[in-house]
Amino acid sequence: MQKVLIVTYYWPPGSGAGVQRWLKFSKYLPQYGWEPVILTVDPEFAVYPAMDQSLANEVPRDLIVYKTRARDYFRIYNKDKTKIPSAGFATNEGKTLSSQLIRFLRGNFFIPDPRRGWNKFALQKVCEIISKENISHLITTSPPHSTQLIGLKLKKKFPGIRWIADLRDPWTDIYYYNQFYPTWISRKIDSALERKVLTAADKIITVGKSLIDLFSLKVPALKGKFEVISNGYDAEDFSGLKTSEPDKFTISYIGTLPDSYPANGFLKALRVFKEKKLDFRLRFVGFVSGSQKKLIITAAGESQPEFIPYVAHARAIEYMMNSTALLIIIPDHKSNKSIVTGKLFEYLASGKPIICLGPPDGDAADIIEKSGHGRTFTYEDSEGISGYLTILAENPSISERTSPSVYRRDRLVQKIVAVLNQS
Repeated sequence: MQKVLIVTYYWPPGSGAGVQRWLKFSKYLPQYGWEPVILTVDPEFAVYPAMDQSLANEVPRDLIVYKTRARDYFRIYNKDKTKIPSAGFATNEGKTLSSQLIRFLRGNFFIPDPRRGWNKFALQKVCEIISKENISHLITTSPPHSTQLIGLKLKKKFPGIRWIADLRDPWTDIYYYNQFYPTWISRKIDSALERKVLTAADKIITVGKSLIDLFSLKVPALKGKFEVISNGYDAEDFSGLKTSEPDKFTISYIGTLPDSYPANGFLKALRVFKEKKLDFRLRFVGFVSGSQKKLIITAAGESQPEFIPYVAHARAIEYMMNSTALLIIIPDHKSNKSIVTGKLFEYLASGKPIICLGPPDGDAADIIEKSGHGRTFTYEDSEGISGYLTILAENPSISERTSPSVYRRDRLVQKIVAVLNQS
């Protein structure tokens, strides 16, 4: 069985789509003749936006996992690592001088990101692993995009190794990039690193076709080396779970909701929904910024919204299954067509109708439309949103859909195997 080394910062007990993507793919790769070997950060030295200890139970017992220490640059922000925000300070949108200074330092002195403090230790270890495990294929996954620089250096040191760069999000076009106040010099340095990675990698995996278009603009001649392998859902996570119709029309949002996610159109739609005397429950599971909470509470009025702190992955799925409809909001940014959040696929697996706020011609909208699992609305289309909510409330029988098997992790992994087998 051939071995593939997967270099990933995010791994249990960390949580989120970045963790689940390669945790799940590693679970199914051996079925197709590839043995994954993992290199990650020792949890004692890692900085995660959220943690889920239950995910450690999903790591296959026979999976080889190497862990190293890392230098923690995030401590200049907060000595309590449990309070480090997701996206590397991106949810820290305060207007105070200290907040702006922190983000300026992040954007100009820690290029491409503060988690580059892991690279020195990872590079030392990966050279040992390549020799010890007889590694012929390497996958680096990001964000954090500093992880791709590990692959870049390894490709120079071991030119015979096949390097696959898995880019789950945009790099210099990410929607929160300007929140770090990068100078033109910093942008130039970061863009140069981005182009070097795109050029040097033997193959590039992205989660959607718009992301391919975005990266292709950086180095147009390389478009042929891209492959779309989306995120997905693990059918075993839904095994034995029965969908249920709650006692009250329940709209759930699972995940982070920072200030940059435009929810006003949806909240206006709720007011129209209320005027029709339709009772509802609004539920948010995960981090919600203070400003968003105020807006939501005002819009919900007497229908007191539920704010539930971060929960384990299995519990999050239960909340999905016990909802009438599921809400997803894509950031309003020029690159938002390429944004496909990981939770979308578990929303699809739940069979519940999806209300998506984002670009109607984006990748997420395309997935939702083709699967028949919901509707996508522009951010301010409160009339369209309220109309769809009314249809769902008056016709509960249409709220069940079949999980699209094309997004099952055990099937998506076949695409990864095809990429690995190309050499």
